[in-house]
Amino acid sequence: MTFLAIDVGNTRLKWTLYERPAAGARVLAHGAEFLEQLDRLAEGPWAEFAEPTRMLGCIVAGQAVKHRVHEQMERWEVEPRWVVASDAEAGLTNGYDFPARLGADRWVAMIGARHHMLARGPARPILLVMVGTAVTVEAIDASGRFLGGLILPGHGIMLRALESGTAGLHVPTGEVVEFPTNTSDGLTSGGTYAIAGACERMFRHLFLRSGAEPLCLMTGGAGWKMMPSMMRPYELVENLIFDGLLVIAQEREALHGGV
Repeated sequence: MTFLAIDVGNTRLKWTLYERPAAGARVLAHGAEFLEQLDRLAEGPWAEFAEPTRMLGCIVAGQAVKHRVHEQMERWEVEPRWVVASDAEAGLTNGYDFPARLGADRWVAMIGARHHMLARGPARPILLVMVGTAVTVEAIDASGRFLGGLILPGHGIMLRALESGTAGLHVPTGEVVEFPTNTSDGLTSGGTYAIAGACERMFRHLFLRSGAEPLCLMTGGAGWKMMPSMMRPYELVENLIFDGLLVIAQEREALHGGV
């Protein structure tokens, strides 16, 4: 019973084929494509393996991109299924004012983060930072309730906003330094420390709320860039969205016989 997990972000589609829909399942194949190149999946990497038995994904891109993904799956009979945030699932309770409006990638990553934490020890609060095109900073208490989260622009968006709103500001990417003495370093350091500062503020909020030190996790394609500039130790976990999809698929399989 093979399982195809798909994560469609703002820039790329990432996919992993697993031996079965269960946490810790063996990886059979994986890959990624930029959204501009989705139309090569069916005749390219997805042509190299047999039809998966189950599929589950999360998507933050629009309906047009989802339709293109479905087109690449037309040769298979497997039904495309996509996670939508709900009131509760897989041990996580949704504290959003309107639960279904929470981004699917955030919801799935938090489920993966909680499973990652529980697999290693007793329950504790979690601070989850996801660094990509946008940055999210999520607070989860020890009982598994999502308390709320911050949303910030990623490095690229910050730089493009400054370039478009400031005359003559077109400079190469600089370095992160404590005291920038040129514009390139000033921009790079400013964006990095803005993100790090937001993470530190949410850490303090969660610490005061829960009375226990949170487990700090970081994920996302640009997470490695932020790690050296964080004010406290973070664990970088690369595949939290896929981990979350596996946990959700396993629970749905057990409850309903399908994802």
